Amino acid sequence: MVNYNPVNWFEIYVDDIERAKKFYSTVLARELFDLPMPEGMPSKMVAFPWAESGKNAAGALVQMAEMKAGGNSTVVYFQCEDCQIEQDRVEAAGGKILQAKFAIGEHGFCAWCIDTEGNYFGLHSMK
Repeated sequence: MVNYNPVNWFEIYVDDIERAKKFYSTVLARELFDLPMPEGMPSKMVAFPWAESGKNAAGALVQMAEMKAGGNSTVVYFQCEDCQIEQDRVEAAGGKILQAKFAIGEHGFCAWCIDTEGNYFGLHSMK
């Protein structure tokens, strides 16, 4: 049996990378940082912070002409101590709350939100 989580990276496609960076930095209260791109690459990437050898997935915001924001079927869930805290920052940061914090039984709680780029994302916590 494999001893790791199947998701190891995610990308959220955005139309305005600075606006999206500010939104996620505000909601998650964490600093995001620019990733250097190989010369000639027409895209920009901003990474979420990660811990080397951490147990959860890392990922980035990506701005590229070939991939437009919103309208996709991918939902990324961000782990929180209490997702109510991050949910309370969403609207002030320019996003929308799709479904306020709700219980998911023994698996804790979630909130569903929409970022400034039209992407859906989830917040998850055990309390």
